[in-house]
Amino acid sequence: MASEQAPVEMPATFSKYTKRVMLKIILGRDDGGVGLIGQSVVIGGWVKSSMEIRKQPVTPPPAAPAPQVVSPNDVTCSEVFQSRIPLIRSIMKVFGAGEYRVREKLDAVIRKAPQPSISILQVSDGSCVPSLQVLVNSALANPCQVMPTGTCVLIEGILQQPSVQGKHYVELQAEKILHLGLVDESKYPLSKKRLPLESLRDCSHFRPRTTTVASVMRIHNSLTWATHAFFQDHGFLHVQVPIITSTDSEGFSEKFLVTTLLSKGKKDDQISPTENAGVSVEAIRASIKEKTKKVEELSRTNSNKEALLAAQQDLMKTNELVSQLEARQKAKSGVTIETRKFDFSKDFFTRQTYLTVSGRLHLESQACALGNVYSFGPRFKAEKLESKKSLAETWMVDVEMAFSELEDAMDCANDFLKFVCKRILEGCVEDLQFVLKRIDKSVMERLQFTISSSFERISYAKAIEILRQVAGKKFQSKIELGVSLTEEHESYLVDEIYKKPVIVYNHPKELKPFYVRLNDDGKTVATFDVILPKMGALIRGSQSEERFNVLSSRMKELGLQKQQYEWYLDLCRHGSAKTSGFSLMLEPLVLYATGLNDVKDVVPFARSFGRANN
Repeated sequence: MASEQAPVEMPATFSKYTKRVMLKIILGRDDGGVGLIGQSVVIGGWVKSSMEIRKQPVTPPPAAPAPQVVSPNDVTCSEVFQSRIPLIRSIMKVFGAGEYRVREKLDAVIRKAPQPSISILQVSDGSCVPSLQVLVNSALANPCQVMPTGTCVLIEGILQQPSVQGKHYVELQAEKILHLGLVDESKYPLSKKRLPLESLRDCSHFRPRTTTVASVMRIHNSLTWATHAFFQDHGFLHVQVPIITSTDSEGFSEKFLVTTLLSKGKKDDQISPTENAGVSVEAIRASIKEKTKKVEELSRTNSNKEALLAAQQDLMKTNELVSQLEARQKAKSGVTIETRKFDFSKDFFTRQTYLTVSGRLHLESQACALGNVYSFGPRFKAEKLESKKSLAETWMVDVEMAFSELEDAMDCANDFLKFVCKRILEGCVEDLQFVLKRIDKSVMERLQFTISSSFERISYAKAIEILRQVAGKKFQSKIELGVSLTEEHESYLVDEIYKKPVIVYNHPKELKPFYVRLNDDGKTVATFDVILPKMGALIRGSQSEERFNVLSSRMKELGLQKQQYEWYLDLCRHGSAKTSGFSLMLEPLVLYATGLNDVKDVVPFARSFGRANN
């Protein structure tokens, strides 16, 4: 007797908290799920596309009719009615009724049962690129409910071989519909096929349901965890730096002001019902005239002092209400926040505070006690410009290392980039294959090249000299010492001259923040930028100034308020150490790994100048 084959167990770790099996567990197998055929599973997701196949009705073979003599008395009422249909239609036409209305009434009398069908759904749950083909019989669910794009389904069924040979290795025959989230097709933004990424920005709450954005989000996730893995593997501590700060970390950045002084007026529950009712000032003024007449009349008669007092109080409150409404209208029409003067000693923090631009200064204080540290969190810049590589709210990796100099920080940045590129090449194969097919055919080659190539290191002065010697190329911006390299200059260096990543170091002190270490020449500072092909500058780093006198002179030279930075100066006063580090915005790194060209397409909810929809 042949031994029975043990059933293939479904891994439970991925569905422990959701009561369903993620499609990645089924479709991500080497056999595409074939080894799981015959198992009963529960899957959940959203319909990406669908089609309906109508079943052909099975008719029994006709039997040989027996000769029969039909008596007029044996004719049924329905047969008589059907034989009279042409006559009824003719009569209705005579009386002006349309053919459609006649047919509609007759069809209502003789109604046919709906033809059975099968809805073939392509269901995705966001865990992988491919979707699972699901067959739903019309007896189980109405096709018009399960077929629209975006419909949410939770289905229990049996995995089986595909009924039609194609790209699928396995499909699900539905047996139970456990949940059905319906969609209004006329209003659902993803009902249209192949929407451009630009239009998806206006419906960021739905766009992860598209295959492209879902793949980008999974790559985004892998880069996040690869970042933590690199620093944890190298002994760094992860620490949090404040989002709200009283310090301008760079000394010259555009910042978001944090204040509660704008809401010092009435709270919502203190506003009178009249204010919320949308009553116009003109209507209240008209009521003031009537109330004034009533007060005058009561004053003349002097018959009821209590009524007079109540009328006077009512008139006084109405006048106050008009004054408040007029003040609010005036504020809305012309007075801007810049024209107001705030007493920040009465604010929540009793001083001016901002959303942080960089975590480097606060992180340095942790490095001077804990050694090598890094932070990963949101940073904010209030720059009023449209850029494809920066956002008003971005997630930034800040790194700081104690007893470290500029060369050490450059080495760390070099190793970090190679590590994260290798991680996503190994862990996001399926998503990168999709990106390769749909977005950028060179993405995997570019990542592999980053891993294998040696980064060229040149000084800022040498970069300027090389660009000046370029013949037959006219740059839009002037190439001269003391001026920042533009994206055009950086791209030419890495794409045309060196054809590999380049690290440019020792920039003029006027181009970098106050806290970076001044070099011996007194003109340049210990800074570096990592520039990648097809990307531009991705990492910016520096060695911090540990000499108190030099740091104080730099702050005075730039006109910075010393009081704001007293806590930072304390690091130089008491047990200073050489530290270096760098900062990296995660979103441009996702651009580099996906081949997209706008950071607004690689974050769940983009915040940029003029855009904060939800």
